[in-house]
Amino acid sequence: MVHIGVMVVMLVILVALGVVHTEAGMVEGENIQTGSGRYMDVFKGVPFADVPGRFEKPKRHPGWDGVFNATENVKECLQMQLFMNGTTGSEDCLYLNICVPHGSSVSKDLAVMVWIYGEGFTYGNSIGHFSDANLYNGQQITERGNVIVVSVGYRVGTLGFLSTGDSSLPGNYGLWDQQAAIAWVHRNRTSISVCPQTLTPHNRGLIRRAISHSGVALCSWAVHRNPRSVAEQVALRVNCLTDHNMAACLKTTGPEKLTMAGVFDQTNPVILKMYLLPVIDGDFLPDEPSHLFHNAADINYMAGVNNMDGFSFTTADIPSISSEQVDTPIEDTKRLLAAYTKDKGSAGAENAFSTYTSTWETNPSQETIKKTVADIGTDYMFLAPTQAALYLHAAKATTKRTYSYQFSEPNLYASWMYPSWMGADHFDEVQYMFGRPFTKSDKYWPYNQDLSGYMITYWTNFAKTGDPNQGCVEVPVSWPTFTSTGQQYLEIHHDMDQSCVKQNMRQRYVYLWTSILPNLPSVCSQ
Repeated sequence: MVHIGVMVVMLVILVALGVVHTEAGMVEGENIQTGSGRYMDVFKGVPFADVPGRFEKPKRHPGWDGVFNATENVKECLQMQLFMNGTTGSEDCLYLNICVPHGSSVSKDLAVMVWIYGEGFTYGNSIGHFSDANLYNGQQITERGNVIVVSVGYRVGTLGFLSTGDSSLPGNYGLWDQQAAIAWVHRNRTSISVCPQTLTPHNRGLIRRAISHSGVALCSWAVHRNPRSVAEQVALRVNCLTDHNMAACLKTTGPEKLTMAGVFDQTNPVILKMYLLPVIDGDFLPDEPSHLFHNAADINYMAGVNNMDGFSFTTADIPSISSEQVDTPIEDTKRLLAAYTKDKGSAGAENAFSTYTSTWETNPSQETIKKTVADIGTDYMFLAPTQAALYLHAAKATTKRTYSYQFSEPNLYASWMYPSWMGADHFDEVQYMFGRPFTKSDKYWPYNQDLSGYMITYWTNFAKTGDPNQGCVEVPVSWPTFTSTGQQYLEIHHDMDQSCVKQNMRQRYVYLWTSILPNLPSVCSQ
């Protein structure tokens, strides 16, 4: 037998941007080959602004000589450690990361998606989450969606949001950092981002579409309306007088000391313990967020929540709801509602309690009570204000599209961390959007990869066209627009069919929080 050898010669053509010219100087990242055989340029730690001045708006970077080596992650902005026993990070932190995909030639004219992390304006970085240090790696979105992904760093905590409520310390420095990053991307490309950034007049023309995950500017915890009191508490903690020299004293106090002074020990529900927040400063936010949706009229907007978004926060206040062995007294439900409706007095608490218990049996089961508590937290913190934001956008953006979603995939670790009735907790959707079931396949099931693929397709289609249904990859279900009259939304999970198109998300409870309670007379100031 004669064996005939066949030699296959493969010609590999490296597709890369090489050295890139930016407004501040030349930058070079790392070129990698993806699992599909395509190439991608990854830039880490690219400066989008100079080292920020203490309690000042960011300034453009003065530039550098030579080629900036953008291949190493940089430190997060200075913040408390997770258990509040120290600080981590640096004041020199205004950097962004970029993933650029390539086909058979160097890409051009791609949509750009800008990721702005949340974590309550207190923690966070552009790289990952404390539960997954590399979560915000945009490579899976870039490869599967064929978009450019940018993740940005911004100041948090005291250094990002301390405000005296006047021009001496106006606040919103972290929001200005985000805006500076968006503007940098726009000058060096085009971009999209999230809710407060869509409402400020400073971003007109910079954002074409926006997606809000589990939180909007209308949330009760998203804006602080008495920042002076917080500034005075911080000042006293760092031995500054609360007189006309307070701002000057705070500016000369050490950054680590200022950061740790932002810890407050209060008896309020956990979501109401957030004090270092955006403020209505007459500049970035010139008015109440609900009055600024005309600034978002020229963008397409998508927003949604997880079906048990408030579970972890509410568990911090009522730990028994996470246990199927420990009873949750009905009185705990009443106390939580009283805290959420404090400014409306007994009328608010009674109205809310009667609404949430109207479907209860005479002797409700513990599961019914616990799920009701989780629903209360979810509705109050996330769901009702998000629906209100969608309604306002749909009413103002008459020529643009609005989309609403509810993510309901049960938490992957529910079997041992959560009760059996658990759905999707806060932040559960982010792992799917960033494609972790593909990069950590040993920790997920194939159906998790299906869900991740769905989300990446919907999200990147929206980034490219303003319509989550329109793109190169077919979606499992056509996602209808949200209108002021129709209020349709898409329920997202791994087993999707036409029944996932729904209407009037928790309408009765949304009406309670957005109409009935606000119209009751206030009995005290917040």
